[in-house]
Amino acid sequence: MSKRKKKRKATTSSLRSNILTILRKNPKQSYNYKQILRRIGLADEESKLLIQAVLIELEEKEKIISVSRGKFKLKLHKETLEGIIDITSSGNAYVSIENYEEDIFIYKKNVPNVVSGDTVEVSIIPSYRTRKIEGEVTAVIERKTDKFTGRLNISNNTAFIILSSVKIHFDIYIPYKDVVARKLKEGLLVECKIEDWGNKKLNPSGKITEVLGYPGENDAEIYSILSEYNIERVFDEQIEIEAKHISSEISKDVIKSRRDFRKITTFTIDPFDAKDFDDALSVKQLNNQNWEIGIHIADVSHYVKKDSNIDKEAQERATSIYLVDRVIPMLPEVLSNNLCSLRPNEEKLCFSAVFELNNKAELIDKWFGKTIIQSDKRFTYEEAQKIIETKHGKFHIELNILNNLAKKLRVKRKEKGAISFNKVETKFRLDDQKNPTSIILKESKEAHKLIEEFMLLANRNVAEFIAKQSLPFVYRIHDTPNPEKLDILSYFLKGFGYNLQTENKNNISKSMNQILDDVKGKDEASMIETLSIRTMAKATYSTENIGHYGLAFNHYSHFTSPIRRYPDVIVHRLLQYYLDGGKKVNINEIEKQCKHCSEMEIVASKAERDSIKFMQAKYISQFIGQQMDGIISSVTDFGMFIELLDKGCEGLVKLKDIPGDFYYYDEPNFCIKGHSTQEVFRIGNSVKVKVRNVNLFKREIDLAILL
Repeated sequence: MSKRKKKRKATTSSLRSNILTILRKNPKQSYNYKQILRRIGLADEESKLLIQAVLIELEEKEKIISVSRGKFKLKLHKETLEGIIDITSSGNAYVSIENYEEDIFIYKKNVPNVVSGDTVEVSIIPSYRTRKIEGEVTAVIERKTDKFTGRLNISNNTAFIILSSVKIHFDIYIPYKDVVARKLKEGLLVECKIEDWGNKKLNPSGKITEVLGYPGENDAEIYSILSEYNIERVFDEQIEIEAKHISSEISKDVIKSRRDFRKITTFTIDPFDAKDFDDALSVKQLNNQNWEIGIHIADVSHYVKKDSNIDKEAQERATSIYLVDRVIPMLPEVLSNNLCSLRPNEEKLCFSAVFELNNKAELIDKWFGKTIIQSDKRFTYEEAQKIIETKHGKFHIELNILNNLAKKLRVKRKEKGAISFNKVETKFRLDDQKNPTSIILKESKEAHKLIEEFMLLANRNVAEFIAKQSLPFVYRIHDTPNPEKLDILSYFLKGFGYNLQTENKNNISKSMNQILDDVKGKDEASMIETLSIRTMAKATYSTENIGHYGLAFNHYSHFTSPIRRYPDVIVHRLLQYYLDGGKKVNINEIEKQCKHCSEMEIVASKAERDSIKFMQAKYISQFIGQQMDGIISSVTDFGMFIELLDKGCEGLVKLKDIPGDFYYYDEPNFCIKGHSTQEVFRIGNSVKVKVRNVNLFKREIDLAILL
């Protein structure tokens, strides 16, 4: 017998939102309460009574009007709302309104000179060409930035800055006399500041603040990326001076107040080019034959005092940014690479999570607190992997003990529903001039997974420890996937013969793990993994804990990387405060910091991705005219992206450049289709392409498909 579905119940706020959404989508139509309930999907008696009260309330507030007995429609006065705008490559835009069920669509003629991320005021307007809620931007409340980078274009005694982003639909006028006075040349990459934003008919105007170099030059391109995202390249001199004056001396009183791990086998495992080592592992067998595993994290909060200038700067930056050829650190180098870095054969202060595990990797006991350690060895991932595989080398016993425990922890996580993505990292070999000589696709091996597993163990248990006491905290949260995105992914996967079960959370994760295992080593592996990750919700920081879906943890936080993530610094401070018996904190202030850190994480991710795109484009530029094998990774209304196999990058085949027919984007079927031939290109199709052109300025690879 099938289980009965639970009846949905309405709340006043949800009904209010749903009613307005239905009426905004159909501004000419009138509805009675039964028709509205049917569209919402409610039928219970309680909702019938509630909706009538809500309709009366909305009429009194002049949001809707009664047009005949019992029938209502939207009142078409100009309702103004405030939200964040997101511009598309076509020039149209969407405005996201807090607590609003649906984004407001803005047709491009109603979009002034704004950029994605600006806070705008919009008016709802009747829409006759779309079923979306439509509006127009009536005012700009707050600009995300007034600094931009682009290429200087000089023509007929006029000068403009041409911006690289396809989502910015204006150029910036620069007074020609300024260009002449500074003897600036055509094509230079420059940074400029807007002084007048103009209007829908008039371009913004500004002045050049810095000359970065020419397109294609590494420093110029990287500086351009950093400028685009308002990322400071260097620290203020005062911050550097303050950091240099922090004492490296560890007093006897400090040592006495900490648990001493200096005589216990301890080591770090990091990428070969890492300089900031913020986590170390110690291993010791106890008398009862169990294992004491210490996860030792750099005690940044010991050196960086709350509300100091360094702390305020770190809070503003929120994260280190790892570009292809350099790191933009959250903390000055004297801290990130020296004082706080857990370098071998040096005494270092840590905040540690220490666990007792038996041979089945079952957790017997745990302890959190301040420690002092001395790392015995700095391993690269490659060195640790070789020792794990050969079972020979320094600390091979300890490494294999940790690896065996990590594997058991990983199995348990997967059994509980954790999704295990096979992460492939794009790395570049660079020559002395920082030009890419090859692209390396690095897959996570046992050494990477070993570290990951023990960091997860620490992060989860720290979060659980605080959650059980119901104290305010910083959680790393990850919501369940959007059902519509899951349905689309399931549709794609069926084309490859894979069945993604979407009935419930546990089935989703189990079947996704099976698919990710089955696809390993196949041409479509990277594409399927990427599509699966895109289906997932974005992990964020919050004081409101909803758990972490992808990891299948009810409680999760970030404790293990305070050198490069500010949320971890907050977590360290809160944890110590609570260990000391503290109770009261300003949760609103913490939530504000969580939101900022989440936003800056996205900024860092975009900058890192752009630096990779630039290096990929620069690398592929040597192959112009050459034929390559690829796989269609996504389709859009302007073309299809092709993943170049073994190259670790994507290029674009524009719709207009596909020969032999007029091709269009068939959105309902997620494919590109020929009008006459009915030939279809779908995600996952193998194709042969030729590298047609590379635009370093836009970081684009232009491909031609070979039919």
